[in-house]
Amino acid sequence: MSENKSREQSGLDEMAVGEWMLPSDALKRFEPPAGMVIAATAEKEVGRYGFRIGTLGLLIKQGSGSEVMQVPAVWTLPGAPPWLLGLINLRGNLVPLFELRMMLGLGQRAVEDKPMVLVFDQGDKAVGILIDDFPKPLFALSQLPNLPQLPTALAGHVQTGYVKDDMIWLEFDQHSFFEAMSRNTD
Repeated sequence: MSENKSREQSGLDEMAVGEWMLPSDALKRFEPPAGMVIAATAEKEVGRYGFRIGTLGLLIKQGSGSEVMQVPAVWTLPGAPPWLLGLINLRGNLVPLFELRMMLGLGQRAVEDKPMVLVFDQGDKAVGILIDDFPKPLFALSQLPNLPQLPTALAGHVQTGYVKDDMIWLEFDQHSFFEAMSRNTD
């Protein structure tokens, strides 16, 4: 009799001992103790990651996989344009490595600069570029009403611009950009 009473008190009256409830059913049964207030959780602001190439700030496309590494050995490709530095080996995949500074007309990289490689995507879709430093998280970006003057090679690959702490960050569509670059090198 005391077992039935304790089962009823604990809310297990509909369930046989040893059976599990579905999590959704278990959550519906929760009733906070009297006087307890459950605060609504504020939505966490989603940050973006931005990287610099010279004076140009570009945003990594949301939902795009990427990774950063030190510059590995680069195998050059004879007859390739100077901005296509060659191929790198990334876990057994050959990844093209681009120098966007040259491609966008932003000048030569200083010899003492220690660039990093930012790799977008993975597998046979992976593409690497040289960047000036680690990507940084950016929050509270303010959208620009109009885009600034862009390098010609970026035309059509940047739809929106943002500003944060007097730095302009451009929404960079790397998929369309590198697809256009591969058509230009074929």
